[in-house]
Amino acid sequence: MNATRIFLFSHLFLMAYAAGGQETQGSEDQPPNILMILVDDLGNGDLGCMGSQDMETPYLDQFFRDAANFNLFYANSSVCSPTRASLLTGRYPELAGVPGVIRTHAENSWGYLSEGVPLLPGPLRTAGYHTAIVGKWHLGLSTPNRPNDRGFEHFHGFLGDMMDDYYHHRRHGQNYMRLNKTVLEPEGHATDLFTSWACDYLKQRSSKEEPFFLYLAYNAPHTPIQPPDAWLSKVQQREPELALARAKLVALIEHLDDGIGQVLAQLDNLGLSENTVVLFSSDNGGQLNVGANNGRLRDGKQSMYEGGLRVPTAVRWPGVTEAGQQISVPAITMDLFPTICEMAGADIPSDIDGRSLAGLLKGADQGEWDRDLFFHRREGGGTYGGLVINAIRRGPWKLLQNTPFSPQELYNLSADPLETEDLLSIDAKTRNEMRAALRKHVQRGGVVPWQSSSEKDQATRQ
Repeated sequence: MNATRIFLFSHLFLMAYAAGGQETQGSEDQPPNILMILVDDLGNGDLGCMGSQDMETPYLDQFFRDAANFNLFYANSSVCSPTRASLLTGRYPELAGVPGVIRTHAENSWGYLSEGVPLLPGPLRTAGYHTAIVGKWHLGLSTPNRPNDRGFEHFHGFLGDMMDDYYHHRRHGQNYMRLNKTVLEPEGHATDLFTSWACDYLKQRSSKEEPFFLYLAYNAPHTPIQPPDAWLSKVQQREPELALARAKLVALIEHLDDGIGQVLAQLDNLGLSENTVVLFSSDNGGQLNVGANNGRLRDGKQSMYEGGLRVPTAVRWPGVTEAGQQISVPAITMDLFPTICEMAGADIPSDIDGRSLAGLLKGADQGEWDRDLFFHRREGGGTYGGLVINAIRRGPWKLLQNTPFSPQELYNLSADPLETEDLLSIDAKTRNEMRAALRKHVQRGGVVPWQSSSEKDQATRQ
């Protein structure tokens, strides 16, 4: 009798355990949708929630209040293409073949996305995700480096870098607007188009069982600073003392904020918000000569100073992140690759440089992360001459060279966050150790080609 009771108890326990395991497994089989929003050239002080006094950005302000905020988030580069390469490869941009900006003309193009490097859509598709990009690509103009060639199942956007006009959607007279590989002639402001196309995609996916990854990459607020007239008029009426250049940029960003608000509202309307992670960041700092505000940080876009690299970044992960959560460890764009993979339950490639932030988002200890962060940019023109500028951050220390023809500089960011006191000649030990680490990293990137062959050059110009 005792043996029988033991057998029955064990049997019932195993059945309950199995049922519980199946229930847990069922929940794990429902990974979140993921929406990655990347904006272009947004200054670290150019949102209401980041301290702007002349701008109204209610939708992003609310998003940041609802999300986990990264207080020390860096773009992988101070310009567009390299940061985008890092987001989609999890690697330093020069290790993905993109140390500089990819452009229409080969003689002024400073990167070629490495064909053998896997992009984020790969592991996500393996994990059962539908993958899409709406908006700006800027990682290649021809096969094999267009979005559909590199793993995205849906592309609705602009292949190139900047648009010469937000309404005509041309660059150097060429039309880079596409629906997958079909050339488009859409009418309207690019921000409105990308917002509409993102909302359309969300509606299409709302009835599907498989989760989605949508990479929504706006051109705004990149030059030309061309807001819709109604938005500029609204800003000028509210802020009559603003210089025209600043008023136009404020209007362009407020228009962008409204578009992002529409996308977030679409998630709500479709019942997707509770199972959709939303990540927001910028590809580099704001461009000062068109009126951008990087807060108190030094300099802006193109620069290795903090104003060129620090960007507003937040993540809303329903059921995981806490509203207003503050994360103060240095993080960088390439970290979003493994973070998104971990959120999706996808395998993280072993040969990436990024580090998953998922633990921090779940509230893990924010102790010091024992890693160096490197920044690298190759550019042409008279200012750069096809040479490289770079920087390294190690703990509180930052060593940088802001032009190829100027000396290195050393700053202690904890004591001097505005980079005003160069300590290069004072702290020889720190200087020499960081120089050695930077040289070693430069050697890693030196073995990766960043130019296409002549045949691919010809294809790029077509």
